[in-house]
Amino acid sequence: MLAHLRQQLSAPAGAIHGYAEMLQEEVTAHGPEEILDDLTRVHSAAGDLKQMVDHLLDPDLIRDLSADEDTVAAETKLRHDLRTPINAIKGYSEMLLEDLQDLGALRLRADLATLLEQSEGLLQQIEALVDFKRGDKLETLELSKGVDSMVSALVESLRPVSEADIGRAETGSILVVDDLETNRSLLARRLARDGHRVSTAESGEQALDLLAVEDFDLVMLDLMMPGMNGFEVLARIKADSRLYKVAVIMISALDEMDSVVRCIEAGAEDYLMKPFNPVLLKARISAALEKKRWRERERHYLERLQQEKDKHERLLLNILPRQIVERLNAGETLIADRFSEITVLFSDLVGFTEVSSRLPPSEVVHYLNRVFSRFDRLVGDLGIEKIKMIGDSYMVVAGVPERRPDHAEVIAEMALRMMESLDAANAESETALQIRIGIHSGPAVAGIIGTHRFLYDVWGDTVNVASRLETYGVPSEIQVSEATAKRIGEAFELEERGLIRVKGLGRLKTYFLRGRRSPVAAVVGG
Repeated sequence: MLAHLRQQLSAPAGAIHGYAEMLQEEVTAHGPEEILDDLTRVHSAAGDLKQMVDHLLDPDLIRDLSADEDTVAAETKLRHDLRTPINAIKGYSEMLLEDLQDLGALRLRADLATLLEQSEGLLQQIEALVDFKRGDKLETLELSKGVDSMVSALVESLRPVSEADIGRAETGSILVVDDLETNRSLLARRLARDGHRVSTAESGEQALDLLAVEDFDLVMLDLMMPGMNGFEVLARIKADSRLYKVAVIMISALDEMDSVVRCIEAGAEDYLMKPFNPVLLKARISAALEKKRWRERERHYLERLQQEKDKHERLLLNILPRQIVERLNAGETLIADRFSEITVLFSDLVGFTEVSSRLPPSEVVHYLNRVFSRFDRLVGDLGIEKIKMIGDSYMVVAGVPERRPDHAEVIAEMALRMMESLDAANAESETALQIRIGIHSGPAVAGIIGTHRFLYDVWGDTVNVASRLETYGVPSEIQVSEATAKRIGEAFELEERGLIRVKGLGRLKTYFLRGRRSPVAAVVGG
C-alpha cells in the first residue's frame, strides 16, 4: 500500500520540482532576470516538498502517527508542514503568472500553469492521506480506486523466485577481480555454487593478463584497488576491440551517484554495492549474462545478414559495374549518362555457328566457357567493362561508367590480348576457331535497361559503327576506325586497310591493329 501511495503522491511532487527546475534553468539561460529570484524560491520550496512527501510515506512515521495519543495535534502538524511549501509554490507562481505579460515572457506560461495545477492536485491528495493515516478506510482515498486488484497483481508478479526459475538462470564464465582475498573467495564460492565457472584476479593488471588469454562472459570488477583501479581496468576493456563486448559489473562499497554514473557511462553493465544481497546478486548476474547472449545472437544475425548482403552484392557485380551498383544502392532508379569519349569493342568467333552444329552441346558450352572466361579475366585485369555476350559475340567498352583518358589504348590492348588468349585456348582444344574484332571511338549514352534481369548497356552511333567494323572485318584481324587509330597511333602499330563500304554508313577508312609499340606498360597502366 505504501508503495502505491508513494507512487501516487511522489509523481506530482516530482513533477512540481521538475517544472520548477526547468523554469529556473530557462530563465537563467534566456531571461528575464527580474523573475529569477522568485523562481529560485519556487524551486527551493519544491525541493522541500518532495523531501517531505518521501518522508511522509516512511513506515516508521506511519506507526508513530498511529500510536500518537494526540491525533488531532499530529494531523494539524502534518497539514501545516506540507502546506507551507505548497503555499510558497502557489503564491510565487501566481505572482509570476501575472508578471509574464509585462515582461514579454509568455513562453513560460504553460509550464507555470502546469506547476500550479500539480500543486492543487497534490494538496487534495495530502488531505485524503491524512485521513488514511488516522485509520480511516482506504476507500476514503480517491486516488486508491481499484488499488486492491493492482496491489494483488503486483504481489503475484513479485512472487518469490521458485526452484524452476533458479534452474533457468543464465550461467557463464566469470572473472572476479578484487584486491581483498576474503572478498574474492566469498564471491567466487557464491558464484560457483550458482553454477558459474569462476576465475579470480587480485589486481587490475592480473585481470587484463587473464582477459588476454581466456574468454569470459562477465567480469565482476572491484572499483577501489591499489595500482590500477577498477575504473581504469574498465576503460582498458572497453577500448580493446577484442574485449569491449565482455559484460562488466562494477562492485564497490562506494554509493556516490557520481561513481555509478561514471562507470555506467564508461560501459559497465551494472553497479552493485557491498555487501551483496545474494538474491539481487544472482538476478543482476543472470540479467547481464542474458543480455550478453542476446547481443551475441544479434551479432550472429547481423553477420548472417551481412553475408547475404555481400552475396547479393557479388551477384549484382557480376551483372553491373561497381559504380552503378553503388548508385542503385543509394536509391537511384533511373540511371542514364552521356559520355563524350568512349571506345567500344565487338568480337565474334568466325564459323562458330557451323562448328557448333556438329558438336555435342556439352562440348560447345565447354569451349565457349573456356574462351570467354579468359576474356573475362582480361576485362578485370585491364579495368574495363564487359557489356554483354550474345551467342559467340563479346562486347566490351572503356570510358564507362567511369571516364578515363586512355579508353582507346586500353581497348586496343584488350583486343591484342584476346587474340593471344584465343590462340592459347585453341592449343588446348581440338576445336580451333578464329576471331573478328571491330573497334570504334566516340560519344555514347550508357544506362540501365529494364527492371527484371536488367543490364547495363551502351547506345549510340559509336556502338553501331564498332559492330559494323566487326561484321565487315577479316578473320584473325582487329579492324579499327580512323577515330580510334588517331588516338592509339603513337602506342600501337597500325596498317591502313583503306576505304571499305559499310551498309548504312557508306565508305569508311579503317586500319588493322598489328601490335604494340614500346613501351606498352605506360599505355595500359602496367
